[in-house]
Amino acid sequence: MSSMSQAAGALQISYTVSFPEAQAHYADIEMDIKGLAQNKLDLKLPVWTPGSYLVREFSKNVESFTAQSGGKAVSVVKTRKNTWEVNTQGLSSVKVKYRFYAFEISVRTAFIDVTHAFLSTSGMFFYPEGGLNLPSTIKIIPYKGWDKVSTSLAKVGTNDFTVTAPNYDILYDSPIEVGNQDIFGFKAAGVDYEVAMYGGGNYDKERLKKDMAKIIEVETAIYGENPNKRYVFIVHNYLKGGGGLEHLSSTVLGAARDGYATEAGYEGFLGLVAHEHFHLWNVKRLRPIALGPFDYENENYTTNLWIAEGFTAYYDNLSVRRTNLFPVENYLKALAADFNIVDNTPGTKVQPLSQASFDAWIKSYRPDENTINTSISYYNKGSVVGMLMDLEIINDTKGAKSLDDVMRYMYNEYYKVKKRGYTDAEFKAGVEKFAGKNLDDFYAKYINGVDDIDYNKYLGYAGYKVVDEYEGLNAPDLGLRTTTVAGKLKVAAVLRGTSAWVDGINVNDELVSVDGVPATDPKTLIDGKQVGDKIQVVVMRDGRQLTLPVTLLKVTLKKYHIESVTEPTASQMTVRKKWLKI
Repeated sequence: MSSMSQAAGALQISYTVSFPEAQAHYADIEMDIKGLAQNKLDLKLPVWTPGSYLVREFSKNVESFTAQSGGKAVSVVKTRKNTWEVNTQGLSSVKVKYRFYAFEISVRTAFIDVTHAFLSTSGMFFYPEGGLNLPSTIKIIPYKGWDKVSTSLAKVGTNDFTVTAPNYDILYDSPIEVGNQDIFGFKAAGVDYEVAMYGGGNYDKERLKKDMAKIIEVETAIYGENPNKRYVFIVHNYLKGGGGLEHLSSTVLGAARDGYATEAGYEGFLGLVAHEHFHLWNVKRLRPIALGPFDYENENYTTNLWIAEGFTAYYDNLSVRRTNLFPVENYLKALAADFNIVDNTPGTKVQPLSQASFDAWIKSYRPDENTINTSISYYNKGSVVGMLMDLEIINDTKGAKSLDDVMRYMYNEYYKVKKRGYTDAEFKAGVEKFAGKNLDDFYAKYINGVDDIDYNKYLGYAGYKVVDEYEGLNAPDLGLRTTTVAGKLKVAAVLRGTSAWVDGINVNDELVSVDGVPATDPKTLIDGKQVGDKIQVVVMRDGRQLTLPVTLLKVTLKKYHIESVTEPTASQMTVRKKWLKI
């Protein structure tokens, strides 16, 4: 252990957070450090937050960083983008003060205004170099009128506004909601659940209690235990909201405040609940070996996000299906939607699933106009691969085993017994253990390769088939994605291999006309045209008008739906019942 680590290990750390200018989106933070025994102290702020694989440079929000001891100023030098060096020579304690600007609405970033404060702890609280194992205490001085705190952190005594963390991994994994949120609770799987609703909404608390509990029970049954004593859902309801971020004993969800009243909106919210809650096992405890202990200053690379996120995306809708809250048809429709996304993304023929995971840091969270042509989502394709593996195991074992058994085995073997993450080879071996066969070919095709997915082979095990409604369709397609800006139709994306791609229509081109007809409606641009027709597309590009000759190619898009075969066999029904719990 380095001398810096030894010195850091003796520190006592507490924070005080106040909001004197909440209306301007600021928190004032004081970090009180005692037990110093070194000449200098490096204080560091994480550059990313676990679960969201992008370096976000949270230190950009820090200002007015100062230090003092005994009422006297202490020298501070910023030595790196996220590191401040405090001169602690001859000091036994120091108080560090800084302001933090929080005005980014998302589940992974802090946000403060006069209605509430969402403290995304990994982006706000400094840690001493070598001291990630240290406990800390956070005292919150609420803005006027705020009277509630929601977090999975343990409170100190009976004071809701003072909480404690045993180490920084726990602190950074425990966001804090402060304000006047609507709080309700229920018990499920032997665990106390709190739901903190910010922003209002047309939700039915009693219905949510019952339905969320059903999902929790279904997911707990997969792993055989629920490792928490208490769990908190922090839900941010906005005019338009979405997304979620998992934590060890809590999650943050984004939702549309008026979306709970429709079947699609309510089912979507339950799917989000199921997804983020499933993560408390898959990735927060059962995890790729690269994802813990975390390096908070650099990228943490893994080729297994297709398991961590993709399998979770598979189990979210499947868990809702198993509660019987919605019919099988809804689940099959959601499954077909994933097929459509995968097969209508040209990047699926370019980027293998394992590489999509590894490149999350530079691609997944930084999409551009060409992302659709170069990348594939480890969420959508990972979910599909999870389904393939599940059906393969169920079929090969005649309904005796499923992917559930793999997840339970891996959770017990690596999280509970070996107390570490799994390698690529170890997860593959875990699947093979229950499939009863070597999966080298499967991995070569679907995980490390870019082969077309044979949906009907796997769905056929359960007596289903996929139907492409566009099969045999001899219709032309430009291959554009458009957006309307100030009444002008502009190109937002050009799909690889399509008419527009081949003949040079560019992203950001303003579409003026097609064969002399003004381009106003993207749905009618090539009405009446045939495959092979040569058309004249007039565009404005960088202030210049260009005429582009384009030859219309055949549509390459897929539009899938899933239906049952006419007379499923007994073995197919065995697989279907095991898979969908019907």
